[in-house]
Amino acid sequence: MSYFTEDNSAEIVNARMGADTDPRLREVMGALVKHLHAFAREVTLTQEEWDYAIGFLTKTGQMCSGERQEFILLSDVLGFSMLVDAINNRRPKGATENTVFGPFHVADAPIRAMGENITLDGKGESCLFEGRVLDLEGQPIENACIDVWADNADGFYDVQQPDIQPKWNNRGRFFTGANGRYSFRGIKPVSYPIPDDGPVGQMLGHLGRHPYRPAHVHYLITAPGYQKLVTHTFVGEDTYLESDAVFGVKRSLIAPYEPAEGGDTQWRSKFDFVLVPA
Repeated sequence: MSYFTEDNSAEIVNARMGADTDPRLREVMGALVKHLHAFAREVTLTQEEWDYAIGFLTKTGQMCSGERQEFILLSDVLGFSMLVDAINNRRPKGATENTVFGPFHVADAPIRAMGENITLDGKGESCLFEGRVLDLEGQPIENACIDVWADNADGFYDVQQPDIQPKWNNRGRFFTGANGRYSFRGIKPVSYPIPDDGPVGQMLGHLGRHPYRPAHVHYLITAPGYQKLVTHTFVGEDTYLESDAVFGVKRSLIAPYEPAEGGDTQWRSKFDFVLVPA
């Protein structure tokens, strides 16, 4: 039996857990308490700083709603979302890498024919997206679902502007045939800022960081017998590739965008996705 002191604080707190505590909960909470207490000691946290942190977290919670999750945004800009994603999506060499899901996916987007145009507002620089869905041996995967979504030329997703953009603008689902190929027309995406009008945006400002994400297209790819792939493809040479506000860029996900000659779009972007067996 011992009493709480500055030196043994984490051990005393963790010792209070009951004997029947779930083993995984014990492991996670024990480590959280240990590192949280070590952090406070390392920086010699002041009472005023603790008060400020509580106020920050309170304001973060108050910004949350059915349309906005400020805590996920906080996790994103601290790189924590990407770390958890990386831990949970380790893949063999040659497989397409995962990246963060983002807050703007909408389930059950329209199923579209290959080659169809997903841009409904008529804005932006037109682009043909095409490629294949393959397994690790380079063989095509049939009946893979490619669920795609992207911002419009003004840097907004349709759900952010329901009274301005057509529903399902820059969204669609495509299913591969026996050759594993996909193609659709959209626009060359543009970079945009994450919501920065709340406490997370204020934190970025205090840290001298910008809120921008580099231009990208989102993909959710599923196929029977294979692991789900959540990823982006990024526009090469984008200004924010090396300073993505949410750390989502991986070198292997930077896609080529080439001027289209003799086609019905201004750009062409070709990218193959490689899935891992379930």
